[in-house]
Amino acid sequence: MNTNDLSTGTSRPGWAALLGGRSGVFSIVLAGGVMLHALNIYIVTTILPSVVEDLGGLDLYAWSTTLFVVASILGAALASRLLDGAGSGRAYALATVLFAAGTLICAAAQAFPVLLAGRFVQGFGGGLLYALAYAVIRLVYPETLWSRAISLISVIWGVSTLVGPAVGGVFAEMNAWRAAFWSLVPVATVFGLVAMAVLPAKGGGESASSPLPLPQLALLAASVLAVSAGSVSADPVLNGVGMLAAVVLAALLVRTELKSGARLLPTGGLAWGGKPMALYATIGLLVMGMQTDVFVPYFLQILHGQSPLAAGYLAALMAMGWTLGSLQSAGRNGNAGLRAIASGPLFVLVGLAILAALVPFPGGAEWQIAAICAGLLLVGLGIGVAWPHLVTNVFREVPAAEQGLAAGSITTVQLFATAFGAAAAGMVANLGGLSDPGGATGAADAALWLFVTFLAAPASALISSRRILVGRGSGKDALQPASGV
Repeated sequence: MNTNDLSTGTSRPGWAALLGGRSGVFSIVLAGGVMLHALNIYIVTTILPSVVEDLGGLDLYAWSTTLFVVASILGAALASRLLDGAGSGRAYALATVLFAAGTLICAAAQAFPVLLAGRFVQGFGGGLLYALAYAVIRLVYPETLWSRAISLISVIWGVSTLVGPAVGGVFAEMNAWRAAFWSLVPVATVFGLVAMAVLPAKGGGESASSPLPLPQLALLAASVLAVSAGSVSADPVLNGVGMLAAVVLAALLVRTELKSGARLLPTGGLAWGGKPMALYATIGLLVMGMQTDVFVPYFLQILHGQSPLAAGYLAALMAMGWTLGSLQSAGRNGNAGLRAIASGPLFVLVGLAILAALVPFPGGAEWQIAAICAGLLLVGLGIGVAWPHLVTNVFREVPAAEQGLAAGSITTVQLFATAFGAAAAGMVANLGGLSDPGGATGAADAALWLFVTFLAAPASALISSRRILVGRGSGKDALQPASGV
Protein backbone atom coordinates (compact mmCIF):
# COMPACT_ATOMS: atom_id res chain seq x y z
CA MET A 1 0.00 0.00 0.00
CA ASN A 2 1.27 3.47 -0.85
CA THR A 3 1.56 5.60 2.28
CA ASN A 4 -0.08 8.48 0.42
CA ASP A 5 -3.33 6.55 0.74
CA LEU A 6 -3.22 7.16 4.44
CA SER A 7 -4.26 10.75 4.12
CA THR A 8 -7.80 9.79 3.24
CA GLY A 9 -8.77 8.45 6.70
CA THR A 10 -11.23 10.24 8.88
CA SER A 11 -10.00 12.40 11.72
CA ARG A 12 -9.32 10.84 15.08
CA PRO A 13 -11.67 11.44 18.03
CA GLY A 14 -10.49 14.06 20.49
CA TRP A 15 -9.36 13.92 24.10
CA ALA A 16 -12.96 13.97 25.33
CA ALA A 17 -13.47 10.48 23.89
CA LEU A 18 -10.47 9.19 25.87
CA LEU A 19 -11.27 10.92 29.15
CA GLY A 20 -15.06 10.60 29.18
CA GLY A 21 -17.45 7.74 29.94
CA ARG A 22 -16.13 4.20 30.33
CA SER A 23 -12.91 5.08 28.46
CA GLY A 24 -12.28 7.73 31.10
CA VAL A 25 -12.46 5.11 33.85
CA PHE A 26 -9.91 2.97 32.02
CA SER A 27 -7.71 6.03 31.51
CA ILE A 28 -7.68 6.76 35.25
CA VAL A 29 -6.52 3.21 35.97
CA LEU A 30 -3.82 3.18 33.29
CA ALA A 31 -2.58 6.61 34.35
CA GLY A 32 -2.56 5.53 38.00
CA GLY A 33 -0.34 2.51 37.30
CA VAL A 34 2.17 4.51 35.32
CA MET A 35 2.21 7.30 37.89
CA LEU A 36 2.80 4.83 40.73
CA HIS A 37 5.87 3.49 38.90
CA ALA A 38 7.15 6.89 37.76
CA LEU A 39 6.65 8.75 41.04
CA ASN A 40 8.50 6.00 42.87
CA ILE A 41 11.51 6.43 40.56
CA TYR A 42 11.82 10.17 41.17
CA ILE A 43 11.00 10.01 44.89
CA VAL A 44 13.66 7.36 45.52
CA THR A 45 16.24 9.25 43.44
CA THR A 46 15.68 12.26 45.69
CA ILE A 47 15.78 10.46 49.05
CA LEU A 48 18.63 8.06 48.23
CA PRO A 49 21.37 10.30 49.68
CA SER A 50 19.45 10.29 52.99
CA VAL A 51 19.17 6.50 52.82
CA VAL A 52 22.94 6.16 52.36
CA GLU A 53 23.61 8.60 55.20
CA ASP A 54 21.50 6.42 57.50
CA LEU A 55 22.33 2.89 56.33
CA GLY A 56 25.72 3.34 54.65
CA GLY A 57 26.39 1.59 51.36
CA LEU A 58 27.82 4.47 49.34
CA ASP A 59 29.86 1.98 47.32
CA LEU A 60 26.57 0.32 46.29
CA TYR A 61 24.77 3.59 45.54
CA ALA A 62 24.48 3.12 41.78
CA TRP A 63 23.16 -0.43 42.17
CA SER A 64 19.91 0.88 43.60
CA THR A 65 19.07 2.15 40.14
CA THR A 66 20.81 -0.65 38.24
CA LEU A 67 18.94 -3.48 39.96
CA PHE A 68 15.66 -1.57 39.74
CA VAL A 69 16.07 -1.11 35.98
CA VAL A 70 17.12 -4.74 35.40
CA ALA A 71 14.10 -5.97 37.33
CA SER A 72 11.84 -3.54 35.42
CA ILE A 73 13.12 -4.93 32.13
CA LEU A 74 12.40 -8.49 33.27
CA GLY A 75 8.93 -7.49 34.46
CA ALA A 76 8.17 -5.73 31.19
CA ALA A 77 9.29 -8.75 29.19
CA LEU A 78 6.92 -11.03 31.14
CA ALA A 79 3.94 -8.66 31.19
CA SER A 80 2.19 -10.11 28.14
CA ARG A 81 2.25 -13.61 29.58
CA LEU A 82 0.88 -12.40 32.90
CA LEU A 83 -1.87 -10.50 31.09
CA ASP A 84 -2.86 -13.47 28.95
CA GLY A 85 -2.76 -15.91 31.84
CA ALA A 86 -4.42 -13.83 34.56
CA GLY A 87 -6.51 -11.28 32.69
CA SER A 88 -6.23 -7.49 32.88
CA GLY A 89 -7.59 -6.86 36.37
CA ARG A 90 -5.74 -9.67 38.13
CA ALA A 91 -2.53 -8.90 36.23
CA TYR A 92 -2.61 -5.32 37.51
CA ALA A 93 -3.42 -6.53 41.02
CA LEU A 94 -0.48 -8.98 41.04
CA ALA A 95 1.89 -6.33 39.68
CA THR A 96 0.74 -3.95 42.41
CA VAL A 97 1.25 -6.61 45.11
CA LEU A 98 4.84 -7.12 43.94
CA PHE A 99 5.43 -3.37 43.85
CA ALA A 100 3.99 -2.93 47.36
CA ALA A 101 6.00 -5.89 48.71
CA GLY A 102 9.23 -4.38 47.39
CA THR A 103 8.27 -1.02 48.87
CA LEU A 104 7.68 -2.61 52.28
CA ILE A 105 11.09 -4.30 52.16
CA CYS A 106 12.71 -0.94 51.38
CA ALA A 107 10.81 0.82 54.17
CA ALA A 108 11.86 -1.77 56.77
CA ALA A 109 15.45 -2.25 55.57
CA GLN A 110 18.13 -2.04 58.26
CA ALA A 111 21.02 -2.52 55.82
CA PHE A 112 21.62 -1.25 52.30
CA PRO A 113 21.82 -4.76 50.70
CA VAL A 114 18.31 -5.44 52.06
CA LEU A 115 17.12 -2.22 50.49
CA LEU A 116 18.65 -3.36 47.18
CA ALA A 117 16.59 -6.56 47.40
CA GLY A 118 13.49 -4.45 47.93
CA ARG A 119 14.38 -2.26 44.97
CA PHE A 120 14.64 -5.37 42.78
CA VAL A 121 11.16 -6.56 43.78
CA GLN A 122 9.84 -3.02 43.42
CA GLY A 123 11.35 -2.74 39.95
CA PHE A 124 9.84 -6.04 38.83
CA GLY A 125 6.37 -4.91 39.89
CA GLY A 126 6.90 -1.45 38.40
CA GLY A 127 8.07 -2.89 35.08
CA LEU A 128 4.93 -5.00 34.95
CA LEU A 129 2.75 -1.94 35.67
CA TYR A 130 4.43 0.10 32.95
CA ALA A 131 4.28 -2.60 30.29
CA LEU A 132 0.71 -3.56 31.19
CA ALA A 133 -0.37 0.01 30.42
CA TYR A 134 0.71 -0.41 26.78
CA ALA A 135 -0.71 -3.94 26.63
CA VAL A 136 -4.14 -3.01 27.99
CA ILE A 137 -4.49 -0.01 25.66
CA ARG A 138 -5.24 -2.28 22.72
CA LEU A 139 -7.81 -4.27 24.76
CA VAL A 140 -9.92 -1.48 26.26
CA TYR A 141 -9.82 1.26 23.62
CA PRO A 142 -10.77 1.35 19.93
CA GLU A 143 -7.76 1.77 17.65
CA THR A 144 -8.75 5.36 16.96
CA LEU A 145 -7.81 6.20 20.58
CA TRP A 146 -4.51 4.34 20.76
CA SER A 147 -2.24 7.29 19.98
CA ARG A 148 -4.00 9.53 22.52
CA ALA A 149 -3.82 6.83 25.19
CA ILE A 150 -0.10 6.46 24.51
CA SER A 151 0.27 10.24 24.80
CA LEU A 152 -1.52 10.08 28.16
CA ILE A 153 1.25 7.79 29.40
CA SER A 154 3.81 10.39 28.31
CA VAL A 155 1.86 13.12 30.12
CA ILE A 156 1.90 11.10 33.34
CA TRP A 157 5.68 10.68 33.08
CA GLY A 158 6.07 14.41 32.59
CA VAL A 159 3.91 15.22 35.62
CA SER A 160 5.81 12.66 37.72
CA THR A 161 9.12 14.26 36.71
CA LEU A 162 7.95 17.51 38.26
CA VAL A 163 6.05 16.15 41.27
CA GLY A 164 8.31 13.25 42.30
CA PRO A 165 11.42 15.26 43.26
CA ALA A 166 9.29 17.72 45.22
CA VAL A 167 7.59 14.92 47.21
CA GLY A 168 10.90 13.15 47.80
CA GLY A 169 12.47 16.45 48.82
CA VAL A 170 9.83 16.99 51.52
CA PHE A 171 10.56 13.57 53.07
CA ALA A 172 14.32 14.15 52.77
CA GLU A 173 14.04 17.53 54.53
CA MET A 174 12.08 15.84 57.32
CA ASN A 175 14.75 13.12 57.66
CA ALA A 176 11.94 10.62 57.08
CA TRP A 177 13.07 8.57 54.10
CA ARG A 178 11.28 5.47 55.43
CA ALA A 179 8.02 7.41 55.45
CA ALA A 180 8.49 8.07 51.74
CA PHE A 181 8.34 4.33 51.11
CA TRP A 182 5.53 3.74 53.62
CA SER A 183 3.42 6.44 51.94
CA LEU A 184 3.39 4.50 48.67
CA VAL A 185 1.92 1.33 50.21
CA PRO A 186 -1.68 2.52 50.85
CA VAL A 187 -1.72 4.24 47.47
CA ALA A 188 -0.63 1.01 45.78
CA THR A 189 -3.22 -0.99 47.73
CA VAL A 190 -6.11 1.24 46.71
CA PHE A 191 -4.91 1.30 43.13
CA GLY A 192 -4.67 -2.50 42.92
CA LEU A 193 -8.20 -2.95 44.23
CA VAL A 194 -9.61 -0.37 41.82
CA ALA A 195 -7.77 -1.89 38.86
CA MET A 196 -9.07 -5.36 39.63
CA ALA A 197 -12.62 -4.04 39.90
CA VAL A 198 -12.58 -1.85 36.80
CA LEU A 199 -10.47 -3.64 34.18
CA PRO A 200 -11.87 -6.57 32.20
CA ALA A 201 -11.07 -10.07 33.38
CA LYS A 202 -9.90 -11.20 29.96
CA GLY A 203 -6.37 -10.91 28.64
CA GLY A 204 -5.03 -10.90 25.11
CA GLY A 205 -5.03 -14.68 24.94
CA GLU A 206 -2.03 -14.95 22.63
CA SER A 207 0.97 -15.95 24.71
CA ALA A 208 -0.08 -17.48 28.01
CA SER A 209 0.96 -20.97 26.94
CA SER A 210 4.06 -20.00 24.95
CA PRO A 211 7.46 -20.85 26.50
CA LEU A 212 9.41 -18.16 28.29
CA PRO A 213 12.48 -16.77 26.48
CA LEU A 214 14.70 -17.52 29.47
CA PRO A 215 18.07 -17.42 27.61
CA GLN A 216 17.23 -14.02 26.13
CA LEU A 217 16.11 -12.66 29.50
CA ALA A 218 19.35 -13.85 31.12
CA LEU A 219 21.48 -12.28 28.37
CA LEU A 220 19.46 -9.06 28.51
CA ALA A 221 19.96 -8.74 32.27
CA ALA A 222 23.65 -9.65 32.01
CA SER A 223 24.21 -7.02 29.31
CA VAL A 224 22.67 -4.26 31.43
CA LEU A 225 24.60 -5.37 34.52
CA ALA A 226 27.88 -5.46 32.57
CA VAL A 227 27.60 -1.96 31.14
CA SER A 228 26.36 -0.60 34.47
CA ALA A 229 29.20 -2.20 36.42
CA GLY A 230 31.74 -0.80 34.01
CA SER A 231 30.26 2.69 34.00
CA VAL A 232 30.52 3.26 37.76
CA SER A 233 34.31 2.89 37.70
CA ALA A 234 36.64 5.83 37.18
CA ASP A 235 39.09 3.51 35.43
CA PRO A 236 38.71 3.88 31.63
CA VAL A 237 39.93 0.32 31.15
CA LEU A 238 37.09 -1.03 33.26
CA ASN A 239 34.72 1.29 31.43
CA GLY A 240 35.78 -0.23 28.15
CA VAL A 241 35.65 -3.80 29.45
CA GLY A 242 32.12 -3.28 30.74
CA MET A 243 30.94 -1.77 27.46
CA LEU A 244 32.64 -4.48 25.39
CA ALA A 245 31.10 -7.22 27.53
CA ALA A 246 27.68 -5.59 27.18
CA VAL A 247 28.01 -5.41 23.37
CA VAL A 248 29.08 -9.07 23.17
CA LEU A 249 26.19 -10.14 25.38
CA ALA A 250 23.77 -8.04 23.31
CA ALA A 251 25.06 -9.71 20.13
CA LEU A 252 24.53 -13.13 21.72
CA LEU A 253 21.04 -11.99 22.69
CA VAL A 254 20.23 -11.09 19.07
CA ARG A 255 21.60 -14.40 17.82
CA THR A 256 19.62 -16.36 20.40
CA GLU A 257 16.45 -14.41 19.63
CA LEU A 258 16.74 -15.14 15.92
CA LYS A 259 17.11 -18.88 16.51
CA SER A 260 14.69 -19.38 19.39
CA GLY A 261 11.06 -20.40 19.21
CA ALA A 262 10.35 -18.43 22.40
CA ARG A 263 10.88 -14.74 21.63
CA LEU A 264 11.16 -11.40 23.34
CA LEU A 265 10.17 -9.50 20.19
CA PRO A 266 7.34 -10.25 17.75
CA THR A 267 7.91 -11.83 14.34
CA GLY A 268 10.17 -9.68 12.20
CA GLY A 269 11.41 -7.62 15.14
CA LEU A 270 15.02 -8.32 14.15
CA ALA A 271 14.51 -8.84 10.42
CA TRP A 272 17.02 -6.57 8.71
CA GLY A 273 15.37 -3.92 6.54
CA GLY A 274 11.84 -4.61 7.80
CA LYS A 275 9.55 -2.09 9.41
CA PRO A 276 9.36 -3.77 12.84
CA MET A 277 13.13 -3.62 13.27
CA ALA A 278 13.16 -0.01 12.07
CA LEU A 279 10.48 0.88 14.62
CA TYR A 280 12.34 -0.77 17.50
CA ALA A 281 15.64 0.77 16.40
CA THR A 282 14.11 4.26 16.24
CA ILE A 283 12.54 3.83 19.69
CA GLY A 284 15.83 2.68 21.19
CA LEU A 285 17.97 5.35 19.53
CA LEU A 286 15.66 8.22 20.49
CA VAL A 287 15.54 7.05 24.11
CA MET A 288 19.34 6.70 24.19
CA GLY A 289 19.72 10.26 22.94
CA MET A 290 17.82 11.51 25.98
CA GLN A 291 20.12 9.87 28.52
CA THR A 292 22.50 12.82 28.45
CA ASP A 293 20.09 14.43 30.93
CA VAL A 294 21.74 12.37 33.70
CA PHE A 295 24.57 14.93 33.83
CA VAL A 296 22.69 18.10 32.90
CA PRO A 297 22.05 19.23 36.53
CA TYR A 298 25.74 18.79 37.37
CA PHE A 299 26.89 20.74 34.29
CA LEU A 300 24.41 23.55 34.96
CA GLN A 301 25.60 23.91 38.55
CA ILE A 302 29.36 23.68 37.90
CA LEU A 303 29.56 25.57 34.61
CA HIS A 304 26.60 27.96 34.70
CA GLY A 305 26.12 28.81 38.36
CA GLN A 306 22.63 27.39 38.75
CA SER A 307 21.36 26.30 42.16
CA PRO A 308 20.70 22.58 42.69
CA LEU A 309 16.93 23.14 42.63
CA ALA A 310 17.02 25.30 39.50
CA ALA A 311 19.38 22.89 37.74
CA GLY A 312 17.15 19.93 38.59
CA TYR A 313 14.06 21.56 37.18
CA LEU A 314 15.86 22.84 34.10
CA ALA A 315 16.98 19.28 33.41
CA ALA A 316 13.32 18.24 33.65
CA LEU A 317 12.66 20.29 30.51
CA MET A 318 13.52 17.20 28.44
CA ALA A 319 10.69 15.30 30.09
CA MET A 320 8.41 18.30 29.73
CA GLY A 321 9.26 18.48 26.03
CA TRP A 322 8.37 14.80 25.65
CA THR A 323 4.98 15.48 27.24
CA LEU A 324 4.28 18.56 25.11
CA GLY A 325 5.36 16.77 21.95
CA SER A 326 3.08 13.82 22.65
CA LEU A 327 0.11 16.08 23.37
CA GLN A 328 0.68 18.04 20.18
CA SER A 329 1.21 14.96 18.03
CA ALA A 330 -1.42 12.56 19.36
CA GLY A 331 -4.22 13.70 17.05
CA ARG A 332 -2.21 13.36 13.84
CA ASN A 333 -3.36 10.81 11.32
CA GLY A 334 -2.09 9.20 8.14
CA ASN A 335 0.79 11.00 6.48
CA ALA A 336 0.93 13.52 9.34
CA GLY A 337 1.79 10.66 11.68
CA LEU A 338 4.51 9.49 9.31
CA ARG A 339 5.96 13.00 9.18
CA ALA A 340 5.96 13.08 12.98
CA ILE A 341 8.07 9.90 13.08
CA ALA A 342 10.47 11.31 10.50
CA SER A 343 10.78 14.73 12.20
CA GLY A 344 11.34 13.42 15.74
CA PRO A 345 15.01 12.43 15.30
CA LEU A 346 15.72 15.78 13.63
CA PHE A 347 14.41 17.70 16.65
CA VAL A 348 16.56 15.57 18.97
CA LEU A 349 19.62 16.08 16.74
CA VAL A 350 19.19 19.88 16.71
CA GLY A 351 18.59 19.94 20.47
CA LEU A 352 21.73 17.97 21.26
CA ALA A 353 23.73 20.13 18.84
CA ILE A 354 22.61 23.26 20.71
CA LEU A 355 23.63 21.67 24.01
CA ALA A 356 27.01 20.64 22.57
CA ALA A 357 27.59 24.21 21.41
CA LEU A 358 26.61 25.93 24.68
CA VAL A 359 26.75 23.71 27.78
CA PRO A 360 30.56 23.09 27.77
CA PHE A 361 31.35 26.80 27.83
CA PRO A 362 30.96 28.47 31.26
CA GLY A 363 28.91 31.60 31.40
CA GLY A 364 25.42 31.59 32.79
CA ALA A 365 24.27 34.62 30.80
CA GLU A 366 20.49 34.82 30.39
CA TRP A 367 20.63 34.25 26.62
CA GLN A 368 22.88 31.23 27.11
CA ILE A 369 20.57 29.65 29.72
CA ALA A 370 17.56 30.39 27.52
CA ALA A 371 19.21 28.71 24.54
CA ILE A 372 20.18 25.69 26.68
CA CYS A 373 16.56 25.46 27.81
CA ALA A 374 15.48 25.47 24.16
CA GLY A 375 17.92 22.66 23.40
CA LEU A 376 16.64 20.57 26.32
CA LEU A 377 13.04 21.11 25.22
CA LEU A 378 13.84 20.16 21.64
CA VAL A 379 15.37 16.84 22.68
CA GLY A 380 12.24 15.87 24.61
CA LEU A 381 9.93 17.36 22.00
CA GLY A 382 11.46 15.23 19.27
CA ILE A 383 10.84 12.02 21.20
CA GLY A 384 7.34 13.08 22.20
CA VAL A 385 6.29 14.02 18.67
CA ALA A 386 7.31 10.63 17.29
CA TRP A 387 6.40 8.42 20.27
CA PRO A 388 2.61 7.90 19.86
CA HIS A 389 3.04 6.96 16.21
CA LEU A 390 6.05 4.70 16.78
CA VAL A 391 4.15 2.70 19.41
CA THR A 392 0.90 2.63 17.44
CA ASN A 393 2.68 1.36 14.36
CA VAL A 394 4.39 -1.40 16.32
CA PHE A 395 0.88 -2.67 17.14
CA ARG A 396 -0.22 -2.32 13.53
CA GLU A 397 2.82 -4.02 12.08
CA VAL A 398 2.93 -7.23 14.10
CA PRO A 399 0.60 -10.21 13.52
CA ALA A 400 -2.64 -10.19 15.51
CA ALA A 401 -1.53 -13.25 17.50
CA GLU A 402 1.51 -11.35 18.84
CA GLN A 403 -0.08 -8.08 19.96
CA GLY A 404 0.52 -8.84 23.65
CA LEU A 405 4.16 -9.67 22.96
CA ALA A 406 4.48 -6.39 21.06
CA ALA A 407 3.18 -4.38 24.02
CA GLY A 408 5.76 -5.86 26.39
CA SER A 409 8.52 -5.52 23.83
CA ILE A 410 8.02 -1.75 23.56
CA THR A 411 8.73 -1.28 27.25
CA THR A 412 11.58 -3.80 27.18
CA VAL A 413 13.32 -1.95 24.33
CA GLN A 414 12.71 1.42 26.00
CA LEU A 415 14.10 0.33 29.37
CA PHE A 416 17.08 -1.44 27.82
CA ALA A 417 17.91 1.69 25.81
CA THR A 418 17.54 3.78 28.98
CA ALA A 419 19.90 1.57 30.98
CA PHE A 420 22.41 1.17 28.17
CA GLY A 421 22.30 4.87 27.27
CA ALA A 422 22.70 6.06 30.86
CA ALA A 423 25.66 3.73 31.41
CA ALA A 424 27.23 4.81 28.12
CA ALA A 425 26.75 8.45 29.12
CA GLY A 426 28.56 7.75 32.39
CA MET A 427 31.43 6.09 30.55
CA VAL A 428 31.81 8.94 28.04
CA ALA A 429 31.65 11.57 30.79
CA ASN A 430 34.29 9.76 32.85
CA LEU A 431 36.56 9.37 29.84
CA GLY A 432 35.98 13.03 28.99
CA GLY A 433 37.41 14.19 32.31
CA LEU A 434 34.47 14.38 34.70
CA SER A 435 36.54 12.86 37.54
CA ASP A 436 40.05 13.51 36.25
CA PRO A 437 40.87 16.40 36.15
CA GLY A 438 37.39 17.10 37.55
CA GLY A 439 36.14 20.54 38.58
CA ALA A 440 35.02 23.10 36.01
CA THR A 441 37.67 22.06 33.47
CA GLY A 442 36.72 18.40 33.70
CA ALA A 443 33.02 19.22 33.54
CA ALA A 444 33.50 21.35 30.41
CA ASP A 445 35.49 18.65 28.63
CA ALA A 446 33.04 15.94 29.72
CA ALA A 447 30.05 17.96 28.51
CA LEU A 448 31.60 18.51 25.08
CA TRP A 449 32.48 14.84 24.66
CA LEU A 450 29.10 13.70 25.95
CA PHE A 451 26.84 15.81 23.74
CA VAL A 452 28.99 15.42 20.61
CA THR A 453 29.20 11.64 21.04
CA PHE A 454 25.48 11.26 21.61
CA LEU A 455 24.68 13.11 18.38
CA ALA A 456 25.22 9.68 16.81
CA ALA A 457 21.97 8.39 18.36
CA PRO A 458 19.47 10.76 16.67
CA ALA A 459 21.59 10.78 13.49
CA SER A 460 21.19 6.99 13.32
CA ALA A 461 17.48 7.37 14.15
CA LEU A 462 17.09 9.57 11.07
CA ILE A 463 18.19 6.57 9.01
CA SER A 464 16.06 4.00 10.84
CA SER A 465 12.98 6.25 10.72
CA ARG A 466 13.42 6.47 6.97
CA ARG A 467 13.18 2.66 6.85
CA ILE A 468 9.76 2.91 8.51
CA LEU A 469 8.51 4.89 5.53
CA VAL A 470 10.07 2.78 2.78
CA GLY A 471 10.77 -0.61 4.43
CA ARG A 472 8.95 -3.80 3.56
CA GLY A 473 6.45 -5.03 6.16
CA SER A 474 6.38 -8.48 7.62
CA GLY A 475 3.00 -9.86 6.88
CA LYS A 476 0.74 -6.85 6.59
CA ASP A 477 0.99 -3.16 5.84
CA ALA A 478 2.56 -1.58 8.88
CA LEU A 479 0.98 1.80 8.45
CA GLN A 480 -2.41 0.89 7.09
CA PRO A 481 -5.03 2.09 9.51
CA ALA A 482 -7.90 -0.08 10.54
CA SER A 483 -11.37 0.72 9.32
CA GLY A 484 -12.51 4.07 10.59
CA VAL A 485 -9.09 5.49 11.43
